[in-house]
Amino acid sequence: MKLQVINHPLVAHKLTVLRDENTPSPIFRQLVEELIMLLSYEGTRELATVAKDINTPVESMTGSVVASPRPMVVPIIRAGLGMLEGMSKLMPFAEIGFLGMKRDEETLEVVTYANRLPDDLSGRQCFILDPMLATGHTLVASVDYLLERGARDVTAICILAAPEGLETLEKHIGDRANVKVVVAAVDDHLNEHGYIVPGLGDAGDRLYGVVD
Repeated sequence: MKLQVINHPLVAHKLTVLRDENTPSPIFRQLVEELIMLLSYEGTRELATVAKDINTPVESMTGSVVASPRPMVVPIIRAGLGMLEGMSKLMPFAEIGFLGMKRDEETLEVVTYANRLPDDLSGRQCFILDPMLATGHTLVASVDYLLERGARDVTAICILAAPEGLETLEKHIGDRANVKVVVAAVDDHLNEHGYIVPGLGDAGDRLYGVVD
């Protein structure tokens, strides 16, 4: 597993405003979109391309375009949906699948309740969108879901990660596949409720409001 922490002044600035408890939901959503575009720019650096001959208004040349099959973007419902717009703007040619997962707040285990993905992901570069890599259980389940369908190149784009979650993911994945995690920051630790500290709270609630 590879970890990439994006150290950039714009990322640091937007993340600080995002963390602030006084930042309202509309601004929070806008900042998430902007942050994901910045993180995805680096996260897609190894995107597969092929050569293509074209004619410019001046002369012919050989450029490069994204290879087929098209990349698959997989937001984790519900908080991952807030990241989808930024990623879609960067890669409008990508296909989009969905995974619905939620954490049991007592056991901290992950329950999968919905999926909309192709049965065969062989040869596809897949990008998982999930704001918080906390315990790591959701990301482990998501990666497993993709690997079971043939994916071998998976990049998870998260805003924040906790050391505990990164360790859990690395131990689980091993050398089974090319898995990369791209984050804006790795925070200090998880609290007794499984929240990242200092973190930014519940990303889903801050994006969309509290759901009882």
